[in-house]
Amino acid sequence: MLTWAVIFLIVAIVAGLMGFGGVAGAATQIAKILFFLFIILFIISLFYHFRSGRTVVVETNPPTALVE
Repeated sequence: MLTWAVIFLIVAIVAGLMGFGGVAGAATQIAKILFFLFIILFIISLFYHFRSGRTVVVETNPPTALVE
């Protein structure tokens, strides 16, 4: 999704340099929307990652060999 935001930003810059104001404005708005959507999804995924509560289990007493 971030790739699409960068692509639309480049399209907006090129269109602005060539004088296509309407296309540049539309591409800029799409790039902004995709960028902020990417940031929001990234923050949500971080929240769920840290909320999952994965812990490392360390055994203090390792199993001993059976003696017959």
